Amino acid sequence: MENSTDKKEMKHELGLLDGTMLVAGSMIGSGIFIVSADIVRHVGSAGWLIAIWLLTGFMTLTAAVSYGELSAMFPKAGGQYVYLKEAYNKFVAFLYGWSFFAVIQTGTIAAVGVAFSKFTAYLIPAVSEDNILLAINTGGSKPFTISAAQLVSIVLIILLTWINTRGVKSGKIIQTTFTLTKLLSLFGLIIFGLLAFKADVWHANWNNAWNMHALNANGTITALTTAAAMGAIAASMVGSIFSSDAWNSVTFIAGEMKNPQRNIGLSLFLGTLIVTVIYVSANVMYTAVLPMHEIATAEKDRVAVAASHVIFGNIGTIVIALMIMVSTFGCNNGLILAGARVYYTMAQDGLFFKRTGTLNKNAVPEFGLWIQCLVASLLCLSGRYGDLLDMISFVVVIFYILTIVGIYILRNKRPDAPRPYKAFGYPVLPAIYILMGLAFCILLIIYKPEFTWPGLIIVLIGIPIYYISQRNVKNEQVLD
Repeated sequence: MENSTDKKEMKHELGLLDGTMLVAGSMIGSGIFIVSADIVRHVGSAGWLIAIWLLTGFMTLTAAVSYGELSAMFPKAGGQYVYLKEAYNKFVAFLYGWSFFAVIQTGTIAAVGVAFSKFTAYLIPAVSEDNILLAINTGGSKPFTISAAQLVSIVLIILLTWINTRGVKSGKIIQTTFTLTKLLSLFGLIIFGLLAFKADVWHANWNNAWNMHALNANGTITALTTAAAMGAIAASMVGSIFSSDAWNSVTFIAGEMKNPQRNIGLSLFLGTLIVTVIYVSANVMYTAVLPMHEIATAEKDRVAVAASHVIFGNIGTIVIALMIMVSTFGCNNGLILAGARVYYTMAQDGLFFKRTGTLNKNAVPEFGLWIQCLVASLLCLSGRYGDLLDMISFVVVIFYILTIVGIYILRNKRPDAPRPYKAFGYPVLPAIYILMGLAFCILLIIYKPEFTWPGLIIVLIGIPIYYISQRNVKNEQVLD
């Protein structure tokens, strides 16, 4: 691993609309259609369901407008990795980049790919996850299996990776088209859902809407102590934070944005605002057509399918299946497009495979795209992507906190550096995000440790890898 001597430059082909569509498209996958069931099981009431989404939306918007300052200061490929390197050092930046490559980005790509397959199975049953194509006895309690859904997800990832190797313009067209389609579809679902408003359901859901309790699978209710309630809030936010993640994808492709000092920050704000409005509105719609216990016990957590049955009748399943196919296809395109730019910048700093720091004839980091594809595909086969993502939300928020703390560090370390855009509400709003993020992480450590230590282990594995890579760079420099 050493600095690349690649002389090609990235093409500035993405505008404000493209950036906004990348933010919104990367955020909206399958989460909004599913995770509300788990949230309701934890908090039990309509008021707290909406409060969880509002809290997550506020955190996301606050982080996004804070990142605007950093994106304007460092308008180049790599985004959050670059901000961490500039505020702290290469070591902290590498730990983020390593976690990003090992599971944050690749695991999300895998999970979104499998979600695409699962809902495609509504239309084509042959690609169902229940259709096991291969079973290998590994000596454990369960054999290693490969399903049709896993293969379809891998084919999707390979296809989108190949399209993105053809140049950023190809990825841009898919991203903008699919994101606009799913935004209009979601707004349509919300409007039709509100038109199907059921007064008795609404009143039942919003009567004692702030009485927090656990809704069990068998329909029983468990009262929560104050401590259990705090744990329930943190656990329920794991799903909403995952559903709202990847909003920072646009920062990774800053090297290909037109006027990045202006457009990155605006894209962050507009994209996160649009998605927050959609997410909160969708959940209000759910409470208007489905009783709370039906949200909590929706088959395989598919709340949107249950709501769509009420709104559209039997055809509702097909409507949601098509919406999620469009949503996950566009989401994965954005994740795949943006992710490889982080590995490219890491390679430029001597922190990743040398070849990853080169651009192909279409001025995109093709090797980075393909190794990302390989790891995401392996995670699809492992079947553990869902568990990994539950456990990585803690790490994702830790790195967001570190990055926003970096704004204060850079204000002190480089007070005279050009800042075309300054963090909105500084120093109060960034501080609120930091406090909220820390509270979320501390509550998870106390009440849901199974969501924290696996993610930390993944980060810690990066420490020896970092020092080995740096030793190799020094040895290569001595030989040169």
